[in-house]
Amino acid sequence: MHSSVSVNIPATTANIGPGFDSFGIALNIFNEVTIKKEVHPTHLPFIAQEAADLFFKKSDQKSFPFSLTITGDVPRSRGLGSSVTVRLGIFMGLNQMLGNPLSSSVLYELCTSLEGHPDNVAAALLGGFTIARQNHFPLHYNISSELFFVLLIPNFEISTEAARKLLPANIPITEAAANAADAAVIATAFVTQNYQLLQGAFHDRLHQPFRTPLIPFLSKMIHVAEETGALGGWLSGSGSTIAIIALGKEKATQVAAALHKVAPAESKIVITTANNEGVK
Repeated sequence: MHSSVSVNIPATTANIGPGFDSFGIALNIFNEVTIKKEVHPTHLPFIAQEAADLFFKKSDQKSFPFSLTITGDVPRSRGLGSSVTVRLGIFMGLNQMLGNPLSSSVLYELCTSLEGHPDNVAAALLGGFTIARQNHFPLHYNISSELFFVLLIPNFEISTEAARKLLPANIPITEAAANAADAAVIATAFVTQNYQLLQGAFHDRLHQPFRTPLIPFLSKMIHVAEETGALGGWLSGSGSTIAIIALGKEKATQVAAALHKVAPAESKIVITTANNEGVK
């Protein structure tokens, strides 16, 4: 058994507008989770202990005490998959230490069961643009380095659980049909790398309108970005981060500058690209 393992997990942006609980993109922002076997038990955060207990149960491996160190740049509760970096880091690290008793598909299922939805898990595990479906292993497609992501990260957290409570139980069938059409266009754009198709395809009717009260400046930020030449934008996960997508570094820099002028005080703006490798 390895005595120590470090796992590098990318941040993720999920939903991508109309792809609710299905679409995810891995970003070149990372957390590193290091697991080290210890002689004596170490107190672990609940999220880590829960993942460890599930791993040992499903792998039928004898549990052992370990310490946990988490470092990196993925902010907590900002819609960038911070909880996935911890859970997937625990699963992948323990699996590696014990000689990989569980397959990637099983680890994906375990992490999804704790997250409650698969979109961030799929992207963090596989990298690139991913499509997660119930009872299927995710589809994965690489993203060109010419595509840039401008992240507007507000200085406040949003609870995923609280954001989900705002969603209605039903929506009109016409709204659902429109969402399905736009989601199909987004998938086509990423699969074919014809990114111009993305313009006008990020409008959502399932979750963003109902979460806007939590991020009242959402529509304004996306409008400013599109007016500056961005392909579009969306609420990253349940927020509070707003993700903007642009072709080329120069255009991304212009979008970031425009957002900086109108963004709420103490917001952070980050320019990054997609990560096509996933967890390592």
